[in-house]
Amino acid sequence: MSLNLEDKKAVVAEISDRLATAQAVVVAEYRGVTVTDMTALRKKARESGVYLRVLKNTLARRAVAGTPFAALAEQMSGPLAYGISADPVAVAKVLNDFAKANEKFVIKAGAMPNKLMSDKDVAVLATMPSREELLAKLMGTMQAPIAKFVQTLNEVPGKFVRTLAALRDEREKQAA
Repeated sequence: MSLNLEDKKAVVAEISDRLATAQAVVVAEYRGVTVTDMTALRKKARESGVYLRVLKNTLARRAVAGTPFAALAEQMSGPLAYGISADPVAVAKVLNDFAKANEKFVIKAGAMPNKLMSDKDVAVLATMPSREELLAKLMGTMQAPIAKFVQTLNEVPGKFVRTLAALRDEREKQAA
């Protein structure tokens, strides 16, 4: 299916818009991957907030030209799937996990703003905790001193109540 000039301009504009808010782009060669597997990958990508698209490399080169991802243009050869996301760990995890399950799906490179990454760099990025996990750990760390302070404050009246209960029980034993 060939695209006319207006369709090509629309595709380049759409990808450029995605790249404007992106924090990472990962490119992978999908030669030999079945349609069923690619559909499963697209579904997983959608669930993770990753924009996944198969593009003509010339259109992708035009879209990345003049952006912080321009260095990625050197890696654009062969049939490629492009993963674009505002969460760099999400795109790396989705594509890296799929590459582990399918040996025909090969990650070629990746890019973060003004930094080109090799396939090994993408694999390392995929092992990092996601943004949500890091925020949860940060909140837990910030909450711990406050929780401990509240427990300490609660311990004083609690100890007083337990002492009174023990005195009451002792007096009841003496009365009986």
